[in-house]
Amino acid sequence: MKKTARSWIMGILVCLEIFWFPIQVRAEGEVREPDSLYALSAVLMDGDSGRVLFEKNGEEQRPMASTTKIMTCILVLESGRQEETARTSAYAASMPEVHMGAGEGESYKVRDLLYGLMLESYNDAAVILAEHIGGSTQAFAEMMNEKAREIGCESTWFITPNGLDAQEETQEGVRVHSTTAEDLARILRYCIQDSPAREEFLEITRTPSYTFTDTAGNKTISCTNHNAFLSMMEGALTGKTGFTAAAGYCYVGALQRDGKTLIVALLGCGWPNNKNYKWSDTRKLMEYGLENYTWKSFAQAEIPEIPQSLPVENGQTQMLGVTARAALSLEDISQEEGMLLRSDEKLEVVPQIKEKLEAPVQEGEKAGEILYQVHGETWKTRAVYFAETVKKIDFPWCLEETLKRLAFAPQP
Repeated sequence: MKKTARSWIMGILVCLEIFWFPIQVRAEGEVREPDSLYALSAVLMDGDSGRVLFEKNGEEQRPMASTTKIMTCILVLESGRQEETARTSAYAASMPEVHMGAGEGESYKVRDLLYGLMLESYNDAAVILAEHIGGSTQAFAEMMNEKAREIGCESTWFITPNGLDAQEETQEGVRVHSTTAEDLARILRYCIQDSPAREEFLEITRTPSYTFTDTAGNKTISCTNHNAFLSMMEGALTGKTGFTAAAGYCYVGALQRDGKTLIVALLGCGWPNNKNYKWSDTRKLMEYGLENYTWKSFAQAEIPEIPQSLPVENGQTQMLGVTARAALSLEDISQEEGMLLRSDEKLEVVPQIKEKLEAPVQEGEKAGEILYQVHGETWKTRAVYFAETVKKIDFPWCLEETLKRLAFAPQP
């Protein structure tokens, strides 16, 4: 009797699943985007082009905790002052955990502090560095915000060099120490791709462990890299964790594999006791990028036919009565320039060449451009130049050409 009842129940559940919860069938070739992410905000970015491949609330501003320190690190590295000695102020010594316990008056080499900053995420190390490079944490925050604007992060506002929760009154009102997942990914992209200090940044953030002392040799600090992602996936390149009560768990990391550079940024990815949510989301987004995107060189894209030359009105020619023409040339493009495309995406190549020209035309002057677009958004611009100079018709040229015609005219 019990077996019959169980059979009836199972039958009812199957019917409910079929009729009330329809099966979702994916069309052949359809790409399924990541779902069920823990992070409140998440971005997957193509590290080469800077294009966002996937986002979940990617432009929402949120506190970013110690992921802040990637900006602190790159600014210190770009200052070129790694061999200098930095002194601990009373304010730096008062920083809460995580800290290395630097005492007021203690001095450390800047290079050593960078390892403490990025491997152990020491809050006091961040302040010592900021005060040494900027003169004060406020002045260093201005440097951070200036750099953020320089690399296109318009929704980021830095107040502290270590990422501790903070807010301040500005001319625009109250500003919170915050960023977006998209901006955070863009900052890491700058650190590993565009910064002149990118090699040093990678060297520090990839170091498994590091030990140093204060300059007096009285205190020894041992650091261990807490970026579990480095050993989690093949090709893991770099990254930085973060946590505060307001920010939750945060992470930004990069991976290079199969000719692809992928960057993941996560904000608000769980609160205690969900410390490992960020690793689950990071793996899911990285695998989505690896499985569904292929790198394509701009140089290999097919260019629609463009004219070899353009007519130039009122331009000088070899003889009267002939329309002048200016030859065109394309800007060189590297085979290494390109971007990631999904299987259902196409790189559109759109020429935009001038139609009407008026002399004079100078060799090397821009005649137009070729746009490389995905979904109507331009990711690469290739210039089209004039390959020769065409002077404007003037009286001396007209006189010379008239005399030539008269000289060679048949005699009666």
